[in-house]
Amino acid sequence: MGGLTARTYPVQHRAHLMSEPLKSRPLKLDDSAASASSELPAFLARPKGAPVYHGFPIVPETMTDGWCFGAITEFASADGCDSGDAFVIAPDGSRAGLVWEVGEGEPVEILKPDDSRWGVYAIHFPRVIHTTDDLVACFRAVLPQLQKIYERVRNHAA
Repeated sequence: MGGLTARTYPVQHRAHLMSEPLKSRPLKLDDSAASASSELPAFLARPKGAPVYHGFPIVPETMTDGWCFGAITEFASADGCDSGDAFVIAPDGSRAGLVWEVGEGEPVEILKPDDSRWGVYAIHFPRVIHTTDDLVACFRAVLPQLQKIYERVRNHAA
C-alpha cells in the first residue's frame, strides 16, 4: 500500500491512538491513476517516481492555500463517518499520512518523516463526516496543526 497507517501499525503501539476498536473502511481509489502492473491497482504497484499515496484520490474541494486532503478510505456516509485514513499534500507537493478520528486532542506522530513523506500523524476532526462539505470544514479546522507539524519537520531537516 502507499504507506503504513494506524490500521496496519502494530497493535501494541497504536492502542493509545484510537479510543475505540478499529473499524474497517472501504478504500477510496483513484481509478485514473497509472499502475506499474496490469494486474494490480495503482496503490499497490506505484510507478517509478510516483509520490507516496499514489492511487488514492485528492479531494479538490479541500484545496486551501495550496494544501489539499487526499482520501485513502471512504469518508462520505449517510450514517456519518467518524474515522479514516488519509494524507495531506503541502504546497510544495510533499505528503504526510493521516489517521483521523472524531474527537479532541493534539496530533500524535505515528511514523517519523522519511524520504517519501514528512511523517504519519493521528489527528482529530471536530465532527462526524457525512458529506464532502463536512470533510472540507474538518480539514480546514485541523490545517493549522498540520502546517505547524510541516514547518517543524522542514526546519528540523534544514
